[in-house]
Amino acid sequence: MTFTFTRVGPAPGSPRAQEFRVRMRDGIRLATDVHLPEEATGGSAAGPADAEFPTVLVRLPYDKNSRYVYFDEIAARFTARGYAVVVQDVRGKFRSEGQTLPFLREADDGYDTIDWIVQQAWSDGLVGMFGDSYYGFTQWAAVASQHPALRAVVPRVTTVDFNATAQGGGPHDPPGVGRPVWLEGIEYYAHYWVDQGLYEYEPDRSIRPVVEQYEEAFRAIGARSAWFDTLVPHFTDLFPARGRHPYDARPVPVLHCVGWFDNILIPHLRDYLALAARPGWDAVQYLWAGAVDHENYRLADAPASADTDHGRSGAALDRMLPQYVDPALAFFDVFLKGIRPVSELPKVRWELGHADWRTSTAWPPPETVERTFWLARAERAGESLTGGGALVDSPTGEASSAEWTYDPEALVPSDVANSFEYLHGYPDLSGTADREDVLVFSGAALTDPLDLAGPLGLHLHVTSTAPTFDVFVKLVDVGPDGRAHLIARGEVSLRTGLAPQEVRVDLGHTGYRVRAGHRLAVLLASSDYPLFLPSSGSEDNPWTTTAAKSSVQTLRTGGAHPSRLTVSAIHSSGAHSCTLPDSP
Repeated sequence: MTFTFTRVGPAPGSPRAQEFRVRMRDGIRLATDVHLPEEATGGSAAGPADAEFPTVLVRLPYDKNSRYVYFDEIAARFTARGYAVVVQDVRGKFRSEGQTLPFLREADDGYDTIDWIVQQAWSDGLVGMFGDSYYGFTQWAAVASQHPALRAVVPRVTTVDFNATAQGGGPHDPPGVGRPVWLEGIEYYAHYWVDQGLYEYEPDRSIRPVVEQYEEAFRAIGARSAWFDTLVPHFTDLFPARGRHPYDARPVPVLHCVGWFDNILIPHLRDYLALAARPGWDAVQYLWAGAVDHENYRLADAPASADTDHGRSGAALDRMLPQYVDPALAFFDVFLKGIRPVSELPKVRWELGHADWRTSTAWPPPETVERTFWLARAERAGESLTGGGALVDSPTGEASSAEWTYDPEALVPSDVANSFEYLHGYPDLSGTADREDVLVFSGAALTDPLDLAGPLGLHLHVTSTAPTFDVFVKLVDVGPDGRAHLIARGEVSLRTGLAPQEVRVDLGHTGYRVRAGHRLAVLLASSDYPLFLPSSGSEDNPWTTTAAKSSVQTLRTGGAHPSRLTVSAIHSSGAHSCTLPDSP
């Protein structure tokens, strides 16, 4: 069968901006659009010498003129407020020159671009940065470069180190504990970082070894991704090559914008909490947290319809943009323009999903308390969402256990094909819960709402017949109609004999109301494909194995093995108790 793909090149340039070729220190020129406010008249985007504005800089790899990033519309909101907007294709992407290689040159290129901005007649010498995901990372790279004109950043749904997010464990994981490879995250480089364009194709998910799925694509394209090759099949940590870590740079005010359903939520919150506890940085850390996913689809609208799909509807985009842009505008009005006092900015503004927006002096909110729900009746955990394994309020002295299988020929399918827009489809997970290779523990239906606000974690006592195995955890909200929807998720990769007896699975943070009549449930499995690379079930490399092995996992709970769910909870707006009744 012929492998098919589509190469996407640059969209037509913006009629609202003037494009420049900005020279970097090594002579490479980067394509750069300048949008100026209406008062900057004079026949060109350069404007008259006496019109000076603070600048919002965006550096991205997704084509500055594409509908996907809709920067004409975003820039219009900034320029209407009196900001210049500079949007740039990063090195090696779309109209910009240079080698197509992410991360390594972003600190220098960010510094040089800011240096060019402050030399323009329309610049007042102050620069802020804005943007999502990779163009959140370019902000952190610019922070590390320490240009004195950079005065504030608004990184959205991003993290300081994407490579550690996609593959391998963190430096603080205990021995024998790591992370399954986020295949979707690694695959990103095989689509977006081959050359100046991007490549749309669907790998053949049945091919083994898994690495051959991408080799097939590279052969058809006639080129390959150099960054993919640094990560597959063996991870290479190149962070030191990028110079100073942003945490060690001169502090600048940061508005962290996170989404409770973002697939990069856990590392982004880790960045925020680390900086909020770091002397010098702590005073200038701010948090905006919404019930949104990576692509800014909202829980309130999920699943997206033709009327609410901003990725395809201009009217829906117009309605979405205020929530997307206005927090940054308010932040820059304080730290770039100085027209609002800092006292007007809440340290934390967050959304309680299915409820309302709130403010707090810190995250988690000070009124939050930790609650524990214990896994019980494990022997029934394979039965159903509502009548099998239980989540109960008190620890039980009665020990129980359950087994589930990992079959590499019958992997548990991922909820969605694209987790970046999880809320676009907002799938019902009850079908996943019904599988024989998925364990389920659920609580009783709530008589009062349970408001979750803060960190979530699952402590498990689990072993396997395999030397290496994965555990995927999903915390779900089960409605009265039996449908189950995701609240939070987490995963670990374990080495039998090296991992501790009790393993904590980090489920990130959330702001979410479990409504009266609904119930909490926990789903456990050992695969989640194709979002995550399947385990080899052996010492073989999972990228290159052609014969992954089956295994049986055993969960113990009760007595000496107190497997349990911990959540952060506050009283609901109706001041109801947040006690979860015992399962029937």
